[in-house]
Amino acid sequence: MTTVVDDLGHAVALPGAVRRVVSIVPSLTETVAASARELLVGVTDWCTHPADLDVPRVGGTKNPDVAAIVALAPDVVLANQEENRAPDLDALRAAGVAVYVTDIRTVPAAIGSLERLLGALGLARPAWLGAAAEEWRATVPVVSTAVVPIWRRPWMALGSDTFAGDLVERLGYRNVLAGSPERYPRFDPAALPPVDLVLLPDEPYLFTPDDGPEAFGGTPFACVDGRSLTWYGPSLAGARARLLALIDAAR
Repeated sequence: MTTVVDDLGHAVALPGAVRRVVSIVPSLTETVAASARELLVGVTDWCTHPADLDVPRVGGTKNPDVAAIVALAPDVVLANQEENRAPDLDALRAAGVAVYVTDIRTVPAAIGSLERLLGALGLARPAWLGAAAEEWRATVPVVSTAVVPIWRRPWMALGSDTFAGDLVERLGYRNVLAGSPERYPRFDPAALPPVDLVLLPDEPYLFTPDDGPEAFGGTPFACVDGRSLTWYGPSLAGARARLLALIDAAR
């Protein structure tokens, strides 16, 4: 056995060679699959990448089937502090399952966290992670403002201390709700301060040109790939170019 430390500072005991992994975070599923998909023995219903991943499904990120996970006898379960509920993780630990929790709030934190996670699994640093680190290393001046809704009925948006919010700033946009004490505040589109761009992802709410922009009184908008905006796995490589191309095309 070997002991590694996860992002929360918890000691996690792992076998010398990890062979069975359950991931209950879509981004982490894609991360592991890109290097060694044979390690994955269970993933959530929301783990859509890679699309051809054929392994047992163990429920959702917020409602995983703890008994089903335990029955898969994983060497480790990969989780995230934001996406998964502490009671579910505690139940897994109580059943004797090792749980490795990531905590990702910025793009640099994502790069470092994924590198540590892959190392804990005995996997080498992949080329895509190096490409993503290089792509997002450069800083750009923040010269425009944006709001990034993530839900409607009620309206909710990116607030403070979020991975996607940090990524938007690294695209050159100041999030007008970044000063909110909440990470995902409710808001009234009519009460927003002046904003240069409404950035509308296709997840978790599926915004489209016909569903969302009409609430912002003619403010320029861009419908973007939510995976490029909110996932912190292999999609990070190339995400800057993909998002900026969608923004430029919408103007």
